[in-house]
Amino acid sequence: IISSHLKPTYLALHHTRMLSRNILTLAHTARCHSRGISKLALPDLPYDFNALEPVISAGIMQLHHGKHHNAYVTNYNAAAEKLEAAVAKNDVNSIIALQPALKFNGGGHLNHAIFWTNLAPKNQQGGGSPSGPLAEAIAARWGSFEKFVEDFNAKTAAVQGSGWGWLGYNKDAKALQIATCANQDPLEATTGLVPLLGVDVWEHAYYLDYKNARPDYLKNIWKVVNWGNVAERYAAARQ
Repeated sequence: IISSHLKPTYLALHHTRMLSRNILTLAHTARCHSRGISKLALPDLPYDFNALEPVISAGIMQLHHGKHHNAYVTNYNAAAEKLEAAVAKNDVNSIIALQPALKFNGGGHLNHAIFWTNLAPKNQQGGGSPSGPLAEAIAARWGSFEKFVEDFNAKTAAVQGSGWGWLGYNKDAKALQIATCANQDPLEATTGLVPLLGVDVWEHAYYLDYKNARPDYLKNIWKVVNWGNVAERYAAARQ
């Protein structure tokens, strides 16, 4: 048992050791890949820019995908190049300094890559409600689909500043769970939950259409949720 006055020191040493271990693992991994760190690429949207109207306008989709997501990809690749150089030089200070940029921009890419596939036009499985095992799991956890949406919207609307609302799968508990993440923190790396459905509540995702009315955006987003995609992610997470 650690006495209370020694806990802060113990925790600081523990976190330092964990960080050092992660850095050494990263350096070893990078050296093992002669081709270097893989570059990210901006994925194509699986539908036209105007396909989600009137829920999300073509103007927002063009900016969101072509400018914001593209910026995360570009900035991640730039940071990854610097990381590769730092690892080659065994420059631990630079490796540590690059972690925030890698997390923010890498998370931005991961989150948006999921987000685009979580959505679909109404004529391509968008909207409605889930079915099968996913619907059963939602009903078992929340009592009904409507109660789930109510809980999800309340927690996601309450995100301070910018962030994301998520439906994730807790592998340890074998259960669905709602979570929110700040900024571009990726769900799985941050919480351990497997991402199934993510809703972007950065203002760039809705401001042109909804101004500052985030609850209205959240109310309407369900009209274009691709439950087939969410169900596929749920099935994969349970394996």
